[in-house]
Amino acid sequence: MHFSIPETEVRSGENGSTYVAYNIHVNGVLHCRVRYSQLLGLHEQIKKEYGSNVVPAFPPKKIFTLTPAEVEQRREQLEKYMQAVRQDPLLGASEMFNSFLRKAQQETQQIPTEEVALDICLSNGQKVTVNILTSDQTEDVLDAVATKLDLPDDLVGYFSLFLVRECMDGGLTFVRKLQEFELPYVSITSLRSSEFHILLRKSYWDMAYDGDVMDNRVGLNLLYAQTVSDIERGWILVNKDQHRQLKSLQEKGSKKEFIHLGQTLKYYGYIKFDPCITDFPEKGCQVIVSAGNNELNFHVKLPNEQIKEGSFKVTRMRCWRVTSSVPIANGTTNPCSTSKCDVKLELAFEYLMSKDRLQWVTITSQQAIMMSICLQSMVDELMVKKSGGSIKKMLRKRHNGSIHRSDSQQAVKSPPLLDSPDPNREQIVKLSTKLSSVSLRGISASNSTNDISGNDFHGNYAFEGIGDDDL
Repeated sequence: MHFSIPETEVRSGENGSTYVAYNIHVNGVLHCRVRYSQLLGLHEQIKKEYGSNVVPAFPPKKIFTLTPAEVEQRREQLEKYMQAVRQDPLLGASEMFNSFLRKAQQETQQIPTEEVALDICLSNGQKVTVNILTSDQTEDVLDAVATKLDLPDDLVGYFSLFLVRECMDGGLTFVRKLQEFELPYVSITSLRSSEFHILLRKSYWDMAYDGDVMDNRVGLNLLYAQTVSDIERGWILVNKDQHRQLKSLQEKGSKKEFIHLGQTLKYYGYIKFDPCITDFPEKGCQVIVSAGNNELNFHVKLPNEQIKEGSFKVTRMRCWRVTSSVPIANGTTNPCSTSKCDVKLELAFEYLMSKDRLQWVTITSQQAIMMSICLQSMVDELMVKKSGGSIKKMLRKRHNGSIHRSDSQQAVKSPPLLDSPDPNREQIVKLSTKLSSVSLRGISASNSTNDISGNDFHGNYAFEGIGDDDL
């Protein structure tokens, strides 16, 4: 998740006095509005619980009223503090930090704690209505949905709740996966738009785990509904012959066989993102990015209108980062005054193009955070598989909140999956010029996609033991 404090507000207190409020945004949308004293209280609690050596620096108190310049300085310091806490594997996953954000979110939106009905969408368009409290966190709501569907407890961790936006043309935009620090009812209500929904979808990538889900009747139905939906949306590519086979299986009610056939199709299990911009193979190219099968797949439209396709394997990414910026207005970078700030998001990853050659590739997209979360969850699965652990146990622990996954946020490196060929090398800067020695493969009717760098790529080089053979 991308945390920022892009603006402040002067507000009136209960006794008529005024105070400065700091608006905390997540992914460019207002999450909560807090006072300095509240954040100071959080800091003191964290420091008491985890020790001064663990907690990042906090901006000091001031005796006198702050000048506008001092308010801006404190805003920047508090933003860095919140980002540092969130990025810390221990602090960012702590119930102390997350409960603070949940309470602040509820207070900001002025939604009292009460029983409500919340609609959760399934992939086939059906809705499941659950009775919850407005103060229920994401895990509570997911458990309520599982109970309503009669999904066994040991399968709950295979699924997650996603905030999505349904477009007029029926298209679906994944905004983000709902996190442990937010209240789903408050999050969806605060958007004040019928375009947004909460969707239940599987949260793993390796289709080998479909077998665990399909052994259960409810799990089978959920996975079948998702596969049908992805095919209908064009996320999974199907030719005429495959379409006839799928239709026949559908008419027979052969759900398992339908899914097994779906698993052989191109882009099965991928999430498709909205059209965006990339600097690869040259700056300003339009691209449609899809995430799945331990890769980011690119459909790039070149300036000459030619369409090229290729993929970036997560095992060849040394690190990635998400950065944000706000528009400059009247010489300042603090123009936001509404609940939704116009923030530009970029996902950049450093990729091993060939032996000894790393290259930054940048994607400019409002779904950059979601892309980053997808990459990190792919890494999680690969690392568990490599260590011989159980994906089932990992998912359940994650669901219980005892595992924290860094989201590679705020321009900080993700947990390294790769080592640099030369650990002492100088920092490689982002290149925006066309890469003459690397080309994207043209689209063909084949169901296989070559890696972006073609035959020059040495996939097992400096991978900390994870290579293509492990995928």
